[in-house]
Parts: sequence; structure tokens; C-alpha cells
Amino acid sequence: MSIPAFLAALVLAQAAPAGVPTVLPPPSGSTKPAATPDGMPAPSPAPRSKILTLREALDSARTQNLDIQQLDAKVQAARQFAWKAWSTYLPQVSAGVNVVRNQYEVDFALPGGYWVRDMGSSQGPAGGGSVPGNPSSYIVYPSDMVSAVVQPLVQTQGQVKLTQAVLAPQAIVLIQNAYKAEKTVDYNVQQARRDVLFAVAQIYYGVASLQELSAVQERQVVMTKERERDARVRFEAGTGTKVGLLRAEIDRAQAEEDLKRSQFDFQRLRLSLAEMLNRPDDFDIVIPSAPPKPTGADLPQRALQLRPDVKAAAENLDLAYGERLRIYMQYLPSIGVFGAYNYITASTFSPENYTWQVGVGLTWNILDGGLREASIREATAKIAEADAHKRQVDLAAVTRVKEAELDLQSAIATRTKARERTTLAQENARLVDVAYKAGAATYLESTDSVQTLRQAEVSLVFESLNVDLATLKLLNAVGAFGEVNN
Repeated sequence: MSIPAFLAALVLAQAAPAGVPTVLPPPSGSTKPAATPDGMPAPSPAPRSKILTLREALDSARTQNLDIQQLDAKVQAARQFAWKAWSTYLPQVSAGVNVVRNQYEVDFALPGGYWVRDMGSSQGPAGGGSVPGNPSSYIVYPSDMVSAVVQPLVQTQGQVKLTQAVLAPQAIVLIQNAYKAEKTVDYNVQQARRDVLFAVAQIYYGVASLQELSAVQERQVVMTKERERDARVRFEAGTGTKVGLLRAEIDRAQAEEDLKRSQFDFQRLRLSLAEMLNRPDDFDIVIPSAPPKPTGADLPQRALQLRPDVKAAAENLDLAYGERLRIYMQYLPSIGVFGAYNYITASTFSPENYTWQVGVGLTWNILDGGLREASIREATAKIAEADAHKRQVDLAAVTRVKEAELDLQSAIATRTKARERTTLAQENARLVDVAYKAGAATYLESTDSVQTLRQAEVSLVFESLNVDLATLKLLNAVGAFGEVNN
């Protein structure tokens, strides 16, 4: 249920005997709470020493509301999109070490030097055979043998490698898209924050209206007690009827019941406000001034310029175009440079422990089986979806502004009639009271005038609340809710 609907339901739940809604907080000056049917006093709020203004409530919601804290965390997470995108282009440094224990050490013997010896006769096959040259009496004989290690038993390898992209078209577009994604999330969170603060303001105005309605409820209790006392005096003096006394007692009991019920409703709504502020309900509020009405004939156009959700939809459309461009960039080659510094356990074939490498690499994905073409078609469809969503958001924003304007005009017209009705009811109640005291009016006529006045006063306060809520709704629809924008 929306906040305005909740407030309306809360008011309608407290219908007067004649069917007129009344929602009232506990009397501000009452020292003795109304009694419940079982004789127990109705709970009444303890006096609050803290005064919470509308500005303080909104400021508190910005920092303490749990929904807003979750939204702030989402913004902080979105701030990392660009950093992640830049990581694909900035230098990459990696290091690694491997220590391997092989099952066997592989080595073999190699001559460390040679002696030439005269054997005294020709060596080798006659005529040389398969060996080139002619046989001679000389041979080469190893002077000593050296063990050559091919695979050490324990082998250690290490590498530090640096890579840097030089030409990376896809990475450049990816970085641009990351910034667009951040803006989209930021605008969406801004709209969500405004909706939360808007709800806080609505509830605050609702509680303030209940506070105003309490005066009507208090007067009703006082007036019914006075009429009951007059009816009892007349009945005991023989000038009144038992029916008149019973009717007065019923009216007094009904007024006290409404007062008791309104105390619970007032506390319930204040608890809702405290929950949104994430704080105890240890505060009183002050009646805020009526919110300023936005003026001008270009309110729908202002909504298209100010509303964060409209900006988010436009940014999301740009992001969809950017994603398709990133896929197109996959047709181009990427060029990068690299350098590596290596360490390896020395062996016969790697006498140096340290080596280095530098180079340039080119990557060009010429054929990927149609994946890029399919991705482009998918991205084109998402562009159409984002474009339709943007037009839908724009249309909804304009429609909300026009609906809010109609609601405000209706609320103002209804409040005007409620004021007129209240003025007439006050004059009628005054004349009937004079006639009743003079004996020219019956008790039923007096009761009817009082009930009519009560209904008119309750309706006036309720319609005044509707005007304030409709103004807030229009401000929020335009995106010019000053309390939220500041």
C-alpha cells in the first residue's frame, strides 16, 4: 500500500458515528487517559522532550535510513566499474615461483678433454669405409670425464613478467562504457533515495495532521461530557427524558472510544516514522509549513530535465550503443609489449641462472565462428529495448506530472469546500447551542449540530493533508522536491 493510501485508510478507519472519518492522536493536555472496557487505562504516549522538525527528519533519514545505507553501498560498488575497466589497459605485473622435486636426476658423462695417441698402426676400416678420410695410427682418447646434469633432482624456476597494452580498441570502449554504467547506477540510486525521503516527508505530514486532528477529538470529548452533565441535571430535575440522558452517555462513550483508538493510531504512525529514521520514537514533531507549489507551464519538460530516472534511462541507452561498439572493436587487432625476467636452477644446458626477454605481441581474432556477428545482433536488440524503455520512462514522467497537477487541483477545490462547510457548521452549532440552552431546541438537534461540526472540522484537516500530500507528489513528479534535492 502506498503512503497516501495508508494515510487515507488510517483516517477512514476512524469513522464517526455518522460515517465521517476521524483519525486523532491523544490529547496534548490530557492528564487522565480514557478507560478501556475492562477498566484499564488506555496507553497514552509518554511526554517527549525531543522535538523533531521536518528538516531534521530528512537529514536523519539521509544518514540513518537502512534503505538509503544499502543504496549508498550500491553506489560505492558501482564506483569500481571504471577501475575494473582500466585494469584491462593498465600495466600488468605478475610473478611466480615453482619448486619441483623430480623423481630422478638425469645426467650423463661428457669428456672434459682429449689426448691424441699414436697406436703404431692404422686404425679404422681400410679405405676409410663409411668414415671420411684415410686411416691413420692416431686416435683421440678422453683425458677425463665430466658429469653433465640435464634434469636436477630439485629444480627451481621463477619469473617476473610485465605486459602493457599499446593498441587495444576494445579496452578503450570498455572504459567508456564503464563510466556510463556508473552514471546509470548513480541516477537510479538518486531516484531511489528521493523516493525514500519523499516517503519520510509524507509520513511526517501525516503525523502532523494527526496532531492537528487531536484538537477536534479533545473538543468532542469535552463537549460530550458537558452535554451528559446537562442531560443528567435536566433528567434529575424532571425536565429531561431518560432517552436524552442515555443518548448523552452513548455520545460520551463513543467520543472516549474514538480518543482511545486514535491514541494507538498516532503511536503506530509515529513508530512508522521512527522505523524509517532508524531511531527510537522518543520525539515530538512540529507542524511544518505547507510545501511550496511548483509553478510554470513547462512542468512536464522540467521533469524530463530533472528526474534522475529519466537521466538513467537516457544513460542506459547510450550504454547499449557503447556495448555494440565494443563488439565491433573486436574485429581490430590488439598490440601489446611485454618483458620478463626469469630465474632457473643452473644445469648443463642453462649455465646462467638469470635470463630476460622483451617483445611485442599482436593478437588478431580473424574468425570466431560467427560469435561476434551474433553478439552484434544481440546488442542491436538491446538497443531497441533500451530505446523503448527510455521513451516509456519519459512518457511515464510526463504522465505523473499531469496526474499530480490534477490531484493537486482536486485537493485544493475540495479543501475550499471543506472550509466553507466548516464555517457554516460552526455558525449552525453556535445557533443551536443558544436555542438548546433557551429550551427552543431538542437534545437530538444539539447532538446533530455538534456531530456536523465535528465532521466538518475533521474533513477540513483531512483535506488540508491531502493538499500537502498532493503538493509533495507534484514536487516529486517534477523532480523539484527541494527537501530531497538539497
